[in-house]
Formats: sequence, structure tokens, C-alpha cells
Amino acid sequence: MTHTMIAATLDQLLAPFHRAGQQHYGEDVTQYAHGAQCAVMAQAAGAAPALVAAALLHDIGQLLDDAGAAAEHAGIDARHEHRGADLLARWFGAEVTEPVRLHVAAKRYLCAVDPAYQAGLSAASMRSLGLQGGPMDAEEQARFGAHPHAADALALRRWDDAAKDPQCTVPPLERWRPLLTSLLGVPDQP
Repeated sequence: MTHTMIAATLDQLLAPFHRAGQQHYGEDVTQYAHGAQCAVMAQAAGAAPALVAAALLHDIGQLLDDAGAAAEHAGIDARHEHRGADLLARWFGAEVTEPVRLHVAAKRYLCAVDPAYQAGLSAASMRSLGLQGGPMDAEEQARFGAHPHAADALALRRWDDAAKDPQCTVPPLERWRPLLTSLLGVPDQP
């Protein structure tokens, strides 16, 4: 891939953040600040570059258009995790896309297995939990636990829940271009 092609790909990938990343989503931080805080936490934890990218991009499905927000206001789950993972599959393999796809399932799993986890959710996360199906039943828990990317999704979920600090200074979006560039390629199938 040429330098020009890489730059164009990254411009396309990051366009939703430029367009809608400064919007709030029911929390006290913007969409971009939330993703960047997740990515910084992933890096601090020593996560692999692909998981850092997944942390940064995990809510990109909420930024694609206004349909998701409209659906959630109407009491319908917009399935942003699937929309985002499907978009990211154009550029990244399963090591990025599957933690994104599973981060909502990870919340549902944690709520089922750890009552203290659910009690610590923000009001916005509690509202979305109801739309997303609530805590998993035993069969769903077993399926989730068997998924090869479940551990990464659980780590991402913990960062997701913690990445809501309105006082946190985050790096600019452009700071992530080298990381994302290093991961671009022909995606694997999940």
C-alpha cells in the first residue's frame, strides 16, 4: 500500500471522529475523549497494539450516522458494536474487530457473573444494558466465555467503563495514525 493510499484509508477510517467525535453520548465526555481514554488505558496496561486500536475504535458504530442515536432514543438497541466491527473489518483483522463486536456482550456477561460490576455502571450504561438484552443467561455466558476473543473483550469493557473522566486530557486524534497504520492490512475472518 502506498503512502497516499494509507493516508486516504486513515482519513476514511477517522472521518466519523472528525464528523461526530465531539458529541456527547449520555456521559460527561465526548465520544472521542472516551475512545482515547480507553486506548490510553489499554496502552498503560501493556495491551497488544490491536487491542489498543480496538479500545480507541470500539464505539465508532455510534458515530456513523444519526440513525443509532435515534434508535436508542426510541428504545431500540442500535447494535453499534456490530455496525462498528463490520466497518472496521474493511481494514483490520479479528484481533481488532472482535473485541469491538463483543464489548457489549462483555458488559452483559459481567453483569451476569458479578453483581458488584453491574452496581458500578453509570446511568447511561444501565439504560443501554436494558436495550441490549440485560445480563446474560447461563447459555449465553457459556457461548461468550468460549469465544476466542472473550478475554480481550472483557479487558476492553473494563477500560470502557473507566474511560469517562471529563477532567482527563487526551491526545489529539492524529496521534493514533502510526498505530493504526501499523495494523492496516488484509483482514482475517473472525
